[in-house]
Amino acid sequence: MELQGTVKKISEIQTFASGFQKREMVILTEEQYPQPINVEFLQEKGDLLNNLKEGDKVKIGINLRGREWTSPQGEVKYFNSIIGWRLEKLDGTNNFNEPTEAAPVQRAEPASEVAKGENPFGNEEDDDLPF
Repeated sequence: MELQGTVKKISEIQTFASGFQKREMVILTEEQYPQPINVEFLQEKGDLLNNLKEGDKVKIGINLRGREWTSPQGEVKYFNSIIGWRLEKLDGTNNFNEPTEAAPVQRAEPASEVAKGENPFGNEEDDDLPF
């Protein structure tokens, strides 16, 4: 999945006693009702945020993660996380509301011309496939 938007906030690296590290970034989506979305970057992926600043437009490759937690009172709760794994800084020419035009596709020429009516796969009369 991907998210696109403008960088609203970038946090410092958080290091936990186990050695686990994460860094969070909030992006503001660019749609009719903009949403502030918190994205976590784990371990070395936190370095992807080093060259960003607030106001940059980005496209982020994300994974959604969920987990279940049971409180000491026995109440079950569910939590979701958005984990970033790829980051692309977009230049000012991109418009998120309109698709960009793709480059024209060049078709490869066939290696050899097949005569009209000729089987391009050779003689397959003894083919025993059921279809």
